[in-house]
Amino acid sequence: MNNHKTVLAAAWQQLEKAIVNHEGRPVGTVAALDTGPTALNYDQIFTRDFFVSAVAFLLNDRFEIVKNFLSVTADLQSIDKSMDCFKAGRGLMPASFKTVEKNGKERLIADFGELAIGRVTPVDSSLWWLLLLRLYVNFSSDREFVVQEKIQKTMKAVLDLYLVGHFELIPTLLVPDGAFMIDRRMGMYGHPLDVEVLFYAGLRASREMLALHPTEENKNYMKEVDHRTGHLAYHIRTYYWLDKDRLDNILTYETEEFGTDTRNKYNLYAASIPDWAPAWVGGNGGYFAGNIGPGRMDFRFLTLGNLLAIMTSLADDDQQQKILNLIEHQWDSLAAGMPMKACYPALEGLEWHLITGADPKNSPWSYHNGGSWPFLLWLVAAATVSTDKKFLAKRALDTAATKLLTNDWPEYFDGKDGSQVGKESRKLQVWTIAGYIAAHKLMENPEKAALLSFEHETGGAGCPLKV
Repeated sequence: MNNHKTVLAAAWQQLEKAIVNHEGRPVGTVAALDTGPTALNYDQIFTRDFFVSAVAFLLNDRFEIVKNFLSVTADLQSIDKSMDCFKAGRGLMPASFKTVEKNGKERLIADFGELAIGRVTPVDSSLWWLLLLRLYVNFSSDREFVVQEKIQKTMKAVLDLYLVGHFELIPTLLVPDGAFMIDRRMGMYGHPLDVEVLFYAGLRASREMLALHPTEENKNYMKEVDHRTGHLAYHIRTYYWLDKDRLDNILTYETEEFGTDTRNKYNLYAASIPDWAPAWVGGNGGYFAGNIGPGRMDFRFLTLGNLLAIMTSLADDDQQQKILNLIEHQWDSLAAGMPMKACYPALEGLEWHLITGADPKNSPWSYHNGGSWPFLLWLVAAATVSTDKKFLAKRALDTAATKLLTNDWPEYFDGKDGSQVGKESRKLQVWTIAGYIAAHKLMENPEKAALLSFEHETGGAGCPLKV
């Protein structure tokens, strides 16, 4: 068995190799060092992937690369983003970018989804950018960086894009399939938890950064952010939450209700509760559902969204404890041989065929459809090191240490127990490497988790309107 010291040293060696320089400055890390027979876009710097590398760097006082990444992506945000004859909004951040040399000069080429498999647009990239900006300032104390005109304009462009009025009467974002970490068709269309929690985190991060430069314009943005954040928190805590009591309530719901005084606002049907859900939640567990909409609740457990809800304090104290209780009691379902599954349970049979389009990469218990993703180790640590569940992070790290190095840091693992290296998994996947480093550093220095997390809101978290 590899001890953590050996694994950590090997991880740092690979993370250093993954650094990309542009004009003599480190600006990010590639997605994978082993790109296989075809590179596709694994040789590029992904915004969401680099976030995990950035956490590892920040926890080790390596600030320059994070600052440079934030700066170059702010520059890229302002370029035209188009496919065919249509242009996307200015606030969109690239899914990925790379350095190329042309006529003896280095250039950065970005992909906003117009080159991606399935032409998926990265709804999450701009939100990861906002959250990373806050983390950079928290760790480095470099408040001068955020008040620069370029950074201020970038933040406001993101907010202008994400806070725009829309036709729905709910505060969440309407998100297409494939627009975030689950980047293929998986029945996520609507209001998937992962993005909605990240939206909440991005809003809270932007609010703190705007407050560092309290102009009248910024104060107006802050008011709008406060308004949306409060409604978003109320909405997710109320309607996405599932525990024994909520499941019992759904069983008693009347349907086809009209008007204001209704219990079943989303017209959910008791028969839609999966057979596995009540026993799986148990008596003292709970979690946020994967999605909700008219006549529909997605009962799948999305690990990123639930862990991020703890780290960002979107989950209240009771909800945080119940999520961690669930993870502890369902360890064999969610972690087992390799922490953690992106989504549980997997879509199988006719359901898999219809919902994924019979996607062979997302076959049952593989890739995003029940596959295990070790980059999530950092979030397990961030969500637990300051609680009585810290032992879960240690358990996850101990499990990962036995397999990550010997299997060359795979992107993901397959199987119900996460014991098999993913059938299309790239080796030397950099956010796998960085996730292990960040989790290890948080275990050594649990006080640093406070720099990643948010305090509970002091105001505006409720819903002033009757719902």
